[in-house]
Amino acid sequence: ALFGPVLQRAGCLQRCLGRRLRPAPSAHRASRAVRRDFERREPYNYLQVAFFQLKKLDQAVSAAHTFFVANPQHLQMREDIEKYRRMSGVKSDSFQDLEAMPHWEAYETGVQHYDADEYLQAVARLEESLSEALSALEECRALCEGPQEDEDEEEKMQPGLYEAIAAHYIQVLKCRQQCVLEIATKPGRISATEDFIPSHLDLLQFAYSQVGNQTLAAECAASYLLFYPTDEPVLEKMKQYRTELGEDVAVTARQSIEHYVQRSLMEKKLIYYAVEHLGETFNDPDLWTPDELIPENLREKHREDQEKQKQETLDVEEKEKRAGALPFEGIAVTMDSQQMNGSQRVVFDRVLTESECKDLLRLTKAAGEAGDGYRARRSPHTPHERFEGLTVLKAVQLAQNGDVEWRDAKLLLQASEKSRKIIESYFTPGKKLHFSFTHLVCRRAVDGEQEGRMDLSHPVHADNCLLDPEGQECWKEPPAYVYRDYSGILYLNDDFQGGGLFFTEMDTVTVTAEVHPKCGRLVAFSSGKENPHGVWAVRRGRRCAIALWYTHSTEHAEQERVKAEELMEQRAMEQDQPDGDKHQGTDGSSRSSSEPGAPRRAAKPADQRQKPGLDRKQHPKVLRARDEF
Repeated sequence: ALFGPVLQRAGCLQRCLGRRLRPAPSAHRASRAVRRDFERREPYNYLQVAFFQLKKLDQAVSAAHTFFVANPQHLQMREDIEKYRRMSGVKSDSFQDLEAMPHWEAYETGVQHYDADEYLQAVARLEESLSEALSALEECRALCEGPQEDEDEEEKMQPGLYEAIAAHYIQVLKCRQQCVLEIATKPGRISATEDFIPSHLDLLQFAYSQVGNQTLAAECAASYLLFYPTDEPVLEKMKQYRTELGEDVAVTARQSIEHYVQRSLMEKKLIYYAVEHLGETFNDPDLWTPDELIPENLREKHREDQEKQKQETLDVEEKEKRAGALPFEGIAVTMDSQQMNGSQRVVFDRVLTESECKDLLRLTKAAGEAGDGYRARRSPHTPHERFEGLTVLKAVQLAQNGDVEWRDAKLLLQASEKSRKIIESYFTPGKKLHFSFTHLVCRRAVDGEQEGRMDLSHPVHADNCLLDPEGQECWKEPPAYVYRDYSGILYLNDDFQGGGLFFTEMDTVTVTAEVHPKCGRLVAFSSGKENPHGVWAVRRGRRCAIALWYTHSTEHAEQERVKAEELMEQRAMEQDQPDGDKHQGTDGSSRSSSEPGAPRRAAKPADQRQKPGLDRKQHPKVLRARDEF
C-alpha cells in the first residue's frame, strides 16, 4: 500500500519523459558543469559574438546584456556593453534581459513605488511579484525530484533499502527548502534577499493600509504573523485593523501562505530529525524557523548566528558622533558628513606640503615606466585614459635597484601612515585600522580620444559590496572586497581637467557631493553601501593620488606593506650614519601601522536604515585582486 502510489508515479514520469525526451530520459541529463554554465548564462556570451559576426546587432546586444546581468563583474563584457551603447543603429530597447524572472522585475518596481510613497502602484506590483515568486517556487520544487547525487558514491558502502530511501528523500526535502533562496537571489548575485516571502506581506500590509483597504491589510498582516507570530509592531497593527473592521469581521491569513508555512515546517521537522539521528547536515534558509523545531543541541548555534547578524545591523550616525580629535596640528576638516549630504564622509586639507607632493609626483614618473598597473591592463576602466600604479613594495624595490630615491619611497610609506592615523582617530578612535591596500595611482587623458566622450574615469561603485542600483541595494559578497571598512584618497596635484570624486545615492545617478582634488587633500569615507562614489573623466592632463583602503581585520592586513617596511628597516640598519639626513616625511615618524593605539572606546560598525525584505545575508569570502579609485 505504501509503495503502490510511488510505483505508479514513477511509471507516469517515465512515460512523460519518454514522450518529451526520446529515446531514453537518462541520455538527456546534463552534467553539473553544463548546468553551472547555463546558470551563469555562458551560452549568451558565445551568442553575442556570433550575432555580432552575423551583423545582427540587436540580437547581439540582447545576448550581451543578458550575460552581463548575471555576470556584472565581467570586465570584458562591460567594455563590450559600452561599445554597443556608442554604436549607431543600436536601439536602447535592445538592452533587455532575455532570462528576466517576472517576480524580480515586479518586486524591484514595487519596492521603488513603495519607497516613493506610491502605494497604489506598489500594491499591484508586489502582489504580482508574490504570485510569480510562489509559482517559481513550485517549479523549483518539482525539479528537486531528480536522481540522487552523491560525489563520493563509489567510496561509500552501498546503503540498504531504508537508508537509501531516507537519504534520497532527505536530499529532495533539503533541495525543496533551498528553493526559497533560489527565487530570492537576483541573477548575478550570490546572496539571497532575506525573508523574501514574508517581506512581501509586510510591505503589502502597510501599503494596503495607506490606500485605505484595511481588509487586505489585515489579511496580509495575519499572513505575516504565520512567520513571526510574536512580532509586536504587526500585532499592534492587527489590533488596529480589528478595531477598524469590527470584532465580528473574521480576519484570516491567505490560504496559499498558510499552505506554504505548514508544508515548510513539516519538511523542516523531518530534516532536523535526520540531522539529529542520521548524521545529515542542513543550512536552514529561513530566519523565521521556530526554535522549538530545532534540536536542542543545535539551538545555541542557531541563536548565535542570529545574534551575530543583528549585531552587524547598526546605526551609522551613532558611530559618527564618536569622531575623535586629530593627531596632527595644522590639518583642517574642510567638509564633514553633513556638508557632504551623507554619512561617514570627511575631507581634510593640509595633510601634505607642496614639496612633499612634488617629491611623490617624482615617484609617479617611475610608475609610468615600471608601475604594476591594474591587473596588467593599461586602461582598466576606459579606453580614453591610461593608468599607472605603484605599490609600496614596488616603490621600495625600485629604490633598491637605484631607479628611484630612497627618501621618496620612504615618503610614500610615511604619507600613507599619516593618513591612516588621521582616519582612524576621526572615525574609529580606540579601534585599530590596518592597511588593506595602498596604491600610488595616476590617470592620464589620452590625447585625441576625448571628443564625444561620455564615460567616467571610474564607474560608480561601493568599496566593500556590489552595488545594485535597480534593486537599491549593495550585495556584500565576492568579488567585492567585503573586509574593507574605510577608504581614502590623498591627492597630489590639481593641474589637470576633470578627475573629481563624486558621491551618489544608491541609484548611482543622483550626485550628493563632489570633491575637487588638490595637493595635500585627503578625502575619507566608510567603504559600505552608504557611500557609492565614482570619478569624473580626466579630460586633460594627469591626475595622481594615493589610494588607501583600511580594514579592522588583522587577517586581511596588507602583507606587501609589511615586506616594504622590513626592507626599509634593513636599509636603515645598513647605513653607517643614522637616517637623520633623509626625508623626514609628513609626521617625522616611521612607525608601522602595527603600533598600538590609545585605549579609547571602540566604535561599532555602521549600517543604514533597513526596509522589510531588503537586508542581506553576508558571505565574507574574499578575493585578493587589486582595486583602485
